[in-house]
Amino acid sequence: MLRSLLAILVAAPLLAPAAASAQDKLTVLLDWFVNPDHAPLYIAQARGQFAKADLDVTFVAPADPSAPPRLVAAGQGDIAITYQPSLYQQADEGLPVSRIGTLVASPLNSLVVLEDGPVQSLADLKGATIGYSVGGFEDALLGRMLESVDLSLDDVTLVNVNFALSPALLSGQVDAVIGAFRNFELTQLKLEGRTGRAFLPEENGVPTYEELIFIAANDRLDDDSLSRFLDVVGEAARWQAVHPDEAEAMFFKAQPDIDDALNRQAFKDTLPKFAAEPKPLDRAKYETFATFMTDAGLVTDLPPLDTYATALD
Repeated sequence: MLRSLLAILVAAPLLAPAAASAQDKLTVLLDWFVNPDHAPLYIAQARGQFAKADLDVTFVAPADPSAPPRLVAAGQGDIAITYQPSLYQQADEGLPVSRIGTLVASPLNSLVVLEDGPVQSLADLKGATIGYSVGGFEDALLGRMLESVDLSLDDVTLVNVNFALSPALLSGQVDAVIGAFRNFELTQLKLEGRTGRAFLPEENGVPTYEELIFIAANDRLDDDSLSRFLDVVGEAARWQAVHPDEAEAMFFKAQPDIDDALNRQAFKDTLPKFAAEPKPLDRAKYETFATFMTDAGLVTDLPPLDTYATALD
């Protein structure tokens, strides 16, 4: 009888129902403070989609926007949001991270002027004063755009206005600003009673690129939780495109601190720009932009694309 009881006890774990699988924890480092550019992440969270995919996801806004890629490379975060142009500089520096997916699939950066101002075309920028926030990439964008009308950076005066792009334009301190996000600054001007005009880099000599991408450490690329995360984000992006009003209400319920006219309009303007399928990698476009970054002198020794960009299964 004792032998029979022992046999039952040994077999019991094999006969018991399997315990619910524990959720995989992921820490996602944002590129900046929470804003409508991150909508699919918070929509997925609010709808419980991450939990359904056995994911426990935490979003962290950085104190230093340049830090997330390095933190992910050091294992102090699982996924970071960054910019496609920044990815090449990270690769050039040897940072062991790779693009794994896309969040915002087209450029948001632009050159903005006042519609009733002196600049009616890019050619009118000759002799103009142009405000910027961050040197380097913005200079490269502006330089290529000027080249499209036979001008150069020598034909303009650049002024660092920090992040006060719209105020600098409205006050007449500058004639134009480069680095203005078309889904924010144009609305900001409108709310101040003025109308802006955006000249788009991709329509004026600059190869198109993805504004926001997801990156992960190279030694984590076979982690299935990363792939499931991207699947959920894509599902959320597709859902919000079909249910824009419901998605907007859901996003601002989750983020009441940024519920104002500017962010409400930014939400609407950004909605069509999210990647419905985050995983695919357009190798040709990435290679073309790598050439642009090299020609602009922003990178010098890029490794092969496969070492810093991938499409997860």
